[in-house]
Amino acid sequence: MRLPQPSLRFIPIWRRNLLVWRKLAIPSMLGNLADPMFYMLALGFGLGHLLPKINGIPYITFLAAGTLCYATMNSATFESLYSAFSRMQIQRTWDAILNTPVTLDDIIIGEFTWSITKSMLSGIAILMAILILGIAHNIMLIWLIPLAGLIGACFTGMALVMTALAPNYDFFMYYFSLAITPMTLLCGVFFPSSELPALLQHISALLPLSHAIELARPLVLGKIPSHLFTHVAVLTCYGLIGLCLAINLIEKRFKQ
Repeated sequence: MRLPQPSLRFIPIWRRNLLVWRKLAIPSMLGNLADPMFYMLALGFGLGHLLPKINGIPYITFLAAGTLCYATMNSATFESLYSAFSRMQIQRTWDAILNTPVTLDDIIIGEFTWSITKSMLSGIAILMAILILGIAHNIMLIWLIPLAGLIGACFTGMALVMTALAPNYDFFMYYFSLAITPMTLLCGVFFPSSELPALLQHISALLPLSHAIELARPLVLGKIPSHLFTHVAVLTCYGLIGLCLAINLIEKRFKQ
Protein backbone atom coordinates (compact mmCIF):
# COMPACT_ATOMS: atom_id res chain seq x y z
CA MET A 1 0.00 0.00 0.00
CA ARG A 2 1.52 3.29 -1.08
CA LEU A 3 1.20 6.57 0.80
CA PRO A 4 -0.60 9.62 -0.66
CA GLN A 5 1.45 12.03 -2.75
CA PRO A 6 -0.34 15.33 -2.23
CA SER A 7 0.32 18.66 -3.89
CA LEU A 8 -1.32 22.07 -3.69
CA ARG A 9 -3.38 21.12 -6.77
CA PHE A 10 -5.97 19.69 -4.39
CA ILE A 11 -7.05 23.26 -3.59
CA PRO A 12 -8.94 23.82 -6.90
CA ILE A 13 -10.81 20.55 -6.25
CA TRP A 14 -11.83 21.81 -2.81
CA ARG A 15 -12.82 25.18 -4.31
CA ARG A 16 -14.81 23.54 -7.10
CA ASN A 17 -16.87 21.59 -4.55
CA LEU A 18 -17.38 24.75 -2.50
CA LEU A 19 -18.72 26.67 -5.51
CA VAL A 20 -21.13 23.86 -6.36
CA TRP A 21 -22.26 23.55 -2.74
CA ARG A 22 -22.97 27.28 -2.49
CA LYS A 23 -25.84 26.86 -4.98
CA LEU A 24 -27.48 24.27 -2.70
CA ALA A 25 -26.14 25.45 0.66
CA ILE A 26 -29.47 25.98 2.44
CA PRO A 27 -31.13 22.62 1.61
CA SER A 28 -27.81 20.86 2.16
CA MET A 29 -27.36 22.31 5.64
CA LEU A 30 -30.99 21.68 6.53
CA GLY A 31 -30.69 18.07 5.41
CA ASN A 32 -27.60 17.47 7.52
CA LEU A 33 -28.85 19.33 10.59
CA ALA A 34 -32.59 18.64 10.78
CA ASP A 35 -32.24 15.10 12.12
CA PRO A 36 -29.74 15.83 14.94
CA MET A 37 -31.53 19.06 15.86
CA PHE A 38 -34.85 17.23 16.24
CA TYR A 39 -33.12 14.65 18.42
CA MET A 40 -31.64 17.34 20.64
CA LEU A 41 -34.85 19.33 20.96
CA ALA A 42 -37.32 16.45 21.29
CA LEU A 43 -35.23 14.13 23.43
CA GLY A 44 -33.29 16.79 25.27
CA PHE A 45 -36.25 18.92 26.36
CA GLY A 46 -39.00 16.32 26.10
CA LEU A 47 -37.50 13.13 27.47
CA GLY A 48 -34.93 15.12 29.43
CA HIS A 49 -37.59 16.46 31.83
CA LEU A 50 -38.52 12.89 32.76
CA LEU A 51 -34.97 11.71 33.42
CA PRO A 52 -32.67 12.29 36.37
CA LYS A 53 -29.29 13.86 35.83
CA ILE A 54 -26.71 11.63 34.14
CA ASN A 55 -23.35 11.65 35.89
CA GLY A 56 -24.44 14.83 37.60
CA ILE A 57 -25.39 16.78 34.46
CA PRO A 58 -28.81 17.51 32.88
CA TYR A 59 -29.78 15.16 30.06
CA ILE A 60 -29.98 18.00 27.51
CA THR A 61 -26.33 18.84 28.24
CA PHE A 62 -25.36 15.18 28.04
CA LEU A 63 -27.17 14.86 24.71
CA ALA A 64 -25.77 18.06 23.21
CA ALA A 65 -22.22 16.72 22.99
CA GLY A 66 -23.39 13.45 21.48
CA THR A 67 -25.55 15.30 18.97
CA LEU A 68 -22.63 17.45 17.81
CA CYS A 69 -20.52 14.34 17.19
CA TYR A 70 -23.43 12.54 15.55
CA ALA A 71 -24.16 15.46 13.21
CA THR A 72 -20.50 15.83 12.28
CA MET A 73 -20.20 12.11 11.59
CA ASN A 74 -23.30 12.17 9.40
CA SER A 75 -22.15 15.20 7.43
CA ALA A 76 -18.76 13.64 6.65
CA THR A 77 -20.31 10.27 5.85
CA PHE A 78 -22.98 11.52 3.45
CA GLU A 79 -20.58 13.85 1.63
CA SER A 80 -17.91 11.17 1.21
CA LEU A 81 -20.38 8.48 0.17
CA TYR A 82 -23.18 9.86 -1.98
CA SER A 83 -21.65 13.13 -3.20
CA ALA A 84 -18.17 11.73 -3.84
CA PHE A 85 -19.58 8.62 -5.54
CA SER A 86 -21.74 10.81 -7.78
CA ARG A 87 -18.71 12.83 -8.88
CA MET A 88 -16.63 9.70 -9.37
CA GLN A 89 -19.08 7.26 -10.98
CA ILE A 90 -22.26 9.00 -12.14
CA GLN A 91 -21.21 12.47 -13.28
CA ARG A 92 -17.68 11.35 -14.24
CA THR A 93 -16.34 14.63 -12.86
CA TRP A 94 -13.13 12.95 -11.73
CA ASP A 95 -12.50 11.59 -15.23
CA ALA A 96 -12.77 15.10 -16.64
CA ILE A 97 -10.42 16.51 -14.00
CA LEU A 98 -7.85 13.80 -14.71
CA ASN A 99 -7.44 15.23 -18.22
CA THR A 100 -5.67 18.17 -16.54
CA PRO A 101 -2.33 18.06 -14.67
CA VAL A 102 -4.25 17.16 -11.48
CA THR A 103 -3.56 13.64 -10.17
CA LEU A 104 -5.96 11.16 -8.60
CA ASP A 105 -4.28 11.78 -5.22
CA ASP A 106 -5.04 15.48 -5.57
CA ILE A 107 -8.69 14.73 -6.33
CA ILE A 108 -9.13 12.42 -3.35
CA ILE A 109 -7.35 14.79 -0.97
CA GLY A 110 -9.49 17.62 -2.34
CA GLU A 111 -12.58 15.54 -1.57
CA PHE A 112 -11.14 14.69 1.85
CA THR A 113 -10.54 18.32 2.81
CA TRP A 114 -13.89 19.43 1.41
CA SER A 115 -15.73 16.84 3.50
CA ILE A 116 -13.84 18.04 6.58
CA THR A 117 -14.95 21.59 5.77
CA LYS A 118 -18.60 20.53 5.59
CA SER A 119 -18.22 18.64 8.85
CA MET A 120 -16.92 21.75 10.56
CA LEU A 121 -19.86 23.76 9.22
CA SER A 122 -22.24 21.20 10.71
CA GLY A 123 -20.35 21.28 14.00
CA ILE A 124 -20.49 25.08 14.10
CA ALA A 125 -24.24 25.01 13.47
CA ILE A 126 -24.81 22.61 16.38
CA LEU A 127 -22.49 24.72 18.55
CA MET A 128 -24.58 27.80 17.76
CA ALA A 129 -27.71 25.88 18.77
CA ILE A 130 -26.04 24.90 22.05
CA LEU A 131 -25.28 28.56 22.74
CA ILE A 132 -28.69 29.88 21.67
CA LEU A 133 -30.57 27.28 23.72
CA GLY A 134 -28.44 28.14 26.75
CA ILE A 135 -27.24 24.57 27.17
CA ALA A 136 -23.65 25.63 27.85
CA HIS A 137 -21.58 28.82 27.93
CA ASN A 138 -17.85 28.45 28.51
CA ILE A 139 -14.59 29.21 26.75
CA MET A 140 -13.83 25.53 26.14
CA LEU A 141 -16.67 25.34 23.62
CA ILE A 142 -14.40 26.95 21.02
CA TRP A 143 -12.42 23.69 20.89
CA LEU A 144 -15.50 21.93 19.53
CA ILE A 145 -14.77 23.53 16.14
CA PRO A 146 -11.37 21.86 15.54
CA LEU A 147 -12.80 18.71 17.12
CA ALA A 148 -15.53 18.74 14.46
CA GLY A 149 -12.78 18.88 11.83
CA LEU A 150 -10.99 15.92 13.41
CA ILE A 151 -14.22 13.90 13.58
CA GLY A 152 -14.88 14.82 9.97
CA ALA A 153 -11.42 13.61 8.93
CA CYS A 154 -11.94 10.33 10.77
CA PHE A 155 -15.28 9.49 9.18
CA THR A 156 -14.35 10.89 5.78
CA GLY A 157 -11.43 8.49 5.53
CA MET A 158 -13.65 5.56 6.48
CA ALA A 159 -16.44 6.56 4.09
CA LEU A 160 -14.08 7.05 1.13
CA VAL A 161 -13.06 3.40 1.50
CA MET A 162 -16.72 2.43 1.06
CA THR A 163 -16.98 4.75 -1.94
CA ALA A 164 -13.97 3.04 -3.51
CA LEU A 165 -15.65 -0.36 -3.12
CA ALA A 166 -19.22 0.62 -4.03
CA PRO A 167 -20.75 -0.64 -7.29
CA ASN A 168 -23.86 1.54 -6.76
CA TYR A 169 -25.71 3.69 -4.23
CA ASP A 170 -27.47 0.72 -2.64
CA PHE A 171 -24.13 -0.60 -1.40
CA PHE A 172 -23.96 2.25 1.12
CA MET A 173 -26.90 0.84 3.06
CA TYR A 174 -24.62 -1.95 4.30
CA TYR A 175 -22.27 0.65 5.74
CA PHE A 176 -25.08 2.51 7.48
CA SER A 177 -26.68 -0.67 8.83
CA LEU A 178 -23.46 -2.35 9.96
CA ALA A 179 -21.35 0.64 11.03
CA ILE A 180 -23.04 4.04 11.38
CA THR A 181 -26.26 2.94 13.11
CA PRO A 182 -24.51 0.64 15.62
CA MET A 183 -22.04 3.39 16.48
CA THR A 184 -24.88 5.85 17.01
CA LEU A 185 -26.57 3.47 19.44
CA LEU A 186 -23.54 2.04 21.23
CA CYS A 187 -21.13 4.93 21.61
CA GLY A 188 -22.89 7.14 24.13
CA VAL A 189 -24.83 9.59 21.98
CA PHE A 190 -28.16 9.04 23.79
CA PHE A 191 -27.14 7.23 26.98
CA PRO A 192 -23.88 6.34 28.77
CA SER A 193 -22.14 3.38 27.16
CA SER A 194 -21.37 2.21 30.72
CA GLU A 195 -25.00 1.00 30.88
CA LEU A 196 -24.33 -1.57 28.15
CA PRO A 197 -23.36 -5.21 28.82
CA ALA A 198 -19.62 -5.70 29.30
CA LEU A 199 -19.03 -7.17 25.83
CA LEU A 200 -20.75 -4.24 24.12
CA GLN A 201 -18.78 -1.80 26.28
CA HIS A 202 -15.53 -3.32 24.99
CA ILE A 203 -16.78 -3.09 21.41
CA SER A 204 -17.91 0.49 21.94
CA ALA A 205 -14.48 1.48 23.28
CA LEU A 206 -12.94 0.48 19.94
CA LEU A 207 -15.29 2.57 17.82
CA PRO A 208 -14.24 6.06 16.72
CA LEU A 209 -17.49 7.77 17.71
CA SER A 210 -16.86 6.81 21.35
CA HIS A 211 -13.52 8.61 21.28
CA ALA A 212 -15.13 11.66 19.65
CA ILE A 213 -17.78 11.85 22.39
CA GLU A 214 -15.16 11.36 25.11
CA LEU A 215 -13.55 14.54 23.80
CA ALA A 216 -16.72 16.54 23.17
CA ARG A 217 -18.63 15.94 26.41
CA PRO A 218 -15.99 17.40 28.78
CA LEU A 219 -15.59 20.41 26.46
CA VAL A 220 -19.33 21.13 26.67
CA LEU A 221 -18.95 21.03 30.45
CA GLY A 222 -15.97 23.39 30.32
CA LYS A 223 -13.40 20.75 31.26
CA ILE A 224 -10.24 19.36 29.66
CA PRO A 225 -10.90 15.81 28.40
CA SER A 226 -9.05 13.01 30.14
CA HIS A 227 -6.81 10.80 27.97
CA LEU A 228 -6.86 13.67 25.45
CA PHE A 229 -3.95 12.52 23.29
CA THR A 230 -5.18 8.92 23.16
CA HIS A 231 -8.58 9.94 21.82
CA VAL A 232 -7.03 12.35 19.30
CA ALA A 233 -4.58 9.68 18.16
CA VAL A 234 -7.33 7.10 17.63
CA LEU A 235 -9.45 9.48 15.53
CA THR A 236 -6.39 10.55 13.54
CA CYS A 237 -5.38 6.95 12.84
CA TYR A 238 -8.86 6.01 11.65
CA GLY A 239 -8.86 8.98 9.27
CA LEU A 240 -5.34 8.57 7.88
CA ILE A 241 -5.58 4.80 7.46
CA GLY A 242 -8.93 5.25 5.74
CA LEU A 243 -7.49 7.91 3.43
CA CYS A 244 -4.51 5.72 2.45
CA LEU A 245 -6.75 2.71 1.82
CA ALA A 246 -9.17 4.83 -0.21
CA ILE A 247 -6.42 6.22 -2.43
CA ASN A 248 -5.06 2.76 -3.17
CA LEU A 249 -8.50 1.24 -3.77
CA ILE A 250 -9.70 4.07 -5.98
CA GLU A 251 -6.46 3.96 -7.97
CA LYS A 252 -7.00 0.24 -8.51
CA ARG A 253 -10.60 0.89 -9.56
CA PHE A 254 -9.54 3.47 -12.14
CA LYS A 255 -6.97 1.12 -13.63
CA GLN A 256 -9.53 -1.65 -14.20
